[in-house]
Amino acid sequence: MKKQLFIFLFLSHLIVFSQDNNSLNSSYPTNYFKSPLNIPLILSGTFGELRTNHFHSGLDIKTNQREGLQVLASAEGYVSRISVSHWGFGKAIYITHPNGFTTVYGHLQKFSDRIETYIKNEQYKKESFEVQVFPLSTDLPVLQNEIIALSGSTGGFVGPHLHFEIRDTKSEKPINPLFFGIDISDSKNPRINTLIGYSLDEKSQINRLNIPTQLSFKKLENGDLLANKINAFGTIGFGINSFDQLDNAANLNGIFSLEMFVNGEKKHEFKATSFSFSESKLINLLLDYERLEILNQRIQKCYIEPLNDLSLYDHSLKNGYIFVQDGLTYNVEIIIKDFKGNNQKIIIPVIGKDDTILVSNTPKITPYEINYNQFHTFNKDGITVAFPKFTFYQNFYLDFDVKDSVVKVHSPILPLNNNYTLTFDVSNYSEGKKKQLYIASIDDKKRTSYETTVKKENSFYTSTKKLGNFTLLSDEKKPTITLLNFNDGQWLTNSTSLKVKISDTGSGIHSYRGEIDGAWILMEYNVKNSVLTYDLNDKIFTSAEHHFKIEVTDNVGNTNTMNATFFRKK
Repeated sequence: MKKQLFIFLFLSHLIVFSQDNNSLNSSYPTNYFKSPLNIPLILSGTFGELRTNHFHSGLDIKTNQREGLQVLASAEGYVSRISVSHWGFGKAIYITHPNGFTTVYGHLQKFSDRIETYIKNEQYKKESFEVQVFPLSTDLPVLQNEIIALSGSTGGFVGPHLHFEIRDTKSEKPINPLFFGIDISDSKNPRINTLIGYSLDEKSQINRLNIPTQLSFKKLENGDLLANKINAFGTIGFGINSFDQLDNAANLNGIFSLEMFVNGEKKHEFKATSFSFSESKLINLLLDYERLEILNQRIQKCYIEPLNDLSLYDHSLKNGYIFVQDGLTYNVEIIIKDFKGNNQKIIIPVIGKDDTILVSNTPKITPYEINYNQFHTFNKDGITVAFPKFTFYQNFYLDFDVKDSVVKVHSPILPLNNNYTLTFDVSNYSEGKKKQLYIASIDDKKRTSYETTVKKENSFYTSTKKLGNFTLLSDEKKPTITLLNFNDGQWLTNSTSLKVKISDTGSGIHSYRGEIDGAWILMEYNVKNSVLTYDLNDKIFTSAEHHFKIEVTDNVGNTNTMNATFFRKK
């Protein structure tokens, strides 16, 4: 009787586990949301893809390398948010639906007429191109398949495509849209490019090495990959670089899931299902951050670092760590899949052998020891760094130095959890010189970038998540302004727009303001070509002569103003 009861409970557990594992598919409506475009859907980006400092929160849909395709409301609802920004999603629409989900449409070129009118009223009211508004449910209702916008490439240095998301309205968590029946053709297996072995404490080793080690493998006739046998001892882990390709596209996309088994037992699982934006930065613990910074290669760890509570881990036994004992053998299998179930497997034979370690991962000792859960401040030659608690995810020795007016704050090989403060003593500079100074970061190619600089009487500081080199620079040049499609004194009766190019070679553009006849005008800034565009149809011209004024200010306050006259009457 006890044996029968045990079997019943065991089978019940398996059934519940199976139901939980499949509930993601069954809990979402698969016939509710329609395609947001009237073309076959081909993706350039998948949900959960490993991006710089974040996971991709939706699908990037190709638009035939052009702009202006009709974007359709995926389901009935109302426009609950409109965002217009130079960066991020650029021009974006959020539609809240009565079934508890919200769809997002980003990088738009232009909104539909009534949405365009609504947002332009807000832009003129606030005298700002960049706005974010939250319409009431009665302001902008939409029907399924209603044209809400035209596709574009707004929001930074991006090519033409449509970014599409489905979020839980209440939690605002993005969910993989493929769960909702959005069908993408995919018959190709994902691929594993690189395999890395990690020794996870000072006593462990892989092939007598206590450092990250790239491991060789070959392809078997059945398509699986087989790694060369490795000797190991202690606590180890693995990481892979992988990608997936969909049909009809050459893009290298992200995988849907990763599983790792040791001697047939599942030890670790990652699934691109849903996450919160607040945890997206944990991608820097999921990835081998140092390898990404040095080699620009994304290695996804098959184990969980301390402090990484990412919800995309569907299962992990002892955080995916593998404990190798001397004299024992282990068969490790890592399986990656795309959403359609196409898969790639790599098999790693491990032999437990306690050898002498030949190469150890010995940290560089400096006077600046960091304990990640304590506050630290260090000063040298008038430059101060201050790290709040939990700025970092680990303890280490900081490489902090000042040489030839350049401060080195470690190397950019560690991920940061929060910002720290970098302060420069500027008491030796005159008041006039201080106005032109700003803090700049210096990359490995000696290029400089403005860092938001807060100026106090005798100190300038910036709050940043960057590590690396910084210095003070001076910017004494005004921004430049160039009229592009008209000349001073020109008739513009048949023109549709005014175009102006603006640029700054020092600290960079901070703000701009355009006016016609003394009134603010909406000028759209294209960051890719540094061009401001004004739609002449925004204004009814009752007289012939008009005065155009554009004022541009850089990040240290240098301002340039251009005035021009044009003639137009309708």
